[in-house]
Amino acid sequence: MLSIFILIGAYRYYARLAEKFGKVKWQLGLLAIGVYLGTQIVLGMSYGVYLASTDPDAANNMNYTGFSAANLVGWLISLLAVWGVYLLLEQKYSKENLKKPSIEIQKIGEASEDSQK
Repeated sequence: MLSIFILIGAYRYYARLAEKFGKVKWQLGLLAIGVYLGTQIVLGMSYGVYLASTDPDAANNMNYTGFSAANLVGWLISLLAVWGVYLLLEQKYSKENLKKPSIEIQKIGEASEDSQK
């Protein structure tokens, strides 16, 4: 249940980033979901391999619905991965915006051309 709330929050967080820089909201939102679920899958698989290698009976007695330390650490690491990718994208889009000419500058040029005609 907590993962659903995290996914919704990550989607909205990335959608605000897309809105800020004029990108497509749903694409960045799906990227957030992919980053979160990808890290959860990788962490879950690695934890499962670790459990199976240390104690083969532990895999059969696993409680998948409860809160455990492994779940909390997985959520934390996944949130950090989502936040890290967000920061990378924000830096990338900021650099892209610095290279683009401003819309106001383009409008000034159009206004002066219209007045000359």
